[in-house]
Amino acid sequence: MDFIVMINGNVKHTITIDPTVWIFDDRKIDLNTWTGEENRKSDEMEQYKKDISKQWDKEITEGAQLPKRNQTNRIRTKKEELINGTFGIPFASFLKNAEPASDAAKVVVETNGGNETDHIVSLEEASQFVIGFSEDGKPLKETGPVHVYFGDGSNKENPITHVNGFKIV
Repeated sequence: MDFIVMINGNVKHTITIDPTVWIFDDRKIDLNTWTGEENRKSDEMEQYKKDISKQWDKEITEGAQLPKRNQTNRIRTKKEELINGTFGIPFASFLKNAEPASDAAKVVVETNGGNETDHIVSLEEASQFVIGFSEDGKPLKETGPVHVYFGDGSNKENPITHVNGFKIV
């Protein structure tokens, strides 16, 4: 139960999440290269457009071909990323699934230090959070279970640590 994080309070659904399984989630973000949510979203869209354009050009000039698979190298590379990576996941989908009440306006980031160390932010600001869950391939046992990074990346070097829950008020 040490790694369970709750989203509760003024919500339609209380959410119980286990950050240790996020390593398998395709939404995870490499926090070593992350510079903020706006940059990530625009970079992903830009890369998507480049990849689609490149594939389109190739198919026009060479014709469609079945992709060649080098599964062994791909699996090895992916495994090395997971073993050595520092990852986070966008918080917005969890917040959306909790369905905050129409009069909810704030999110209290609850920490192990109690009320005096809790952080209170607007619902809008919390929807931009990235929740860190691993560092160098390991769960955040000492300073976790999760870390909170602001969406603009301003606290990337000094995230909110010892976070054990989120209360919507």
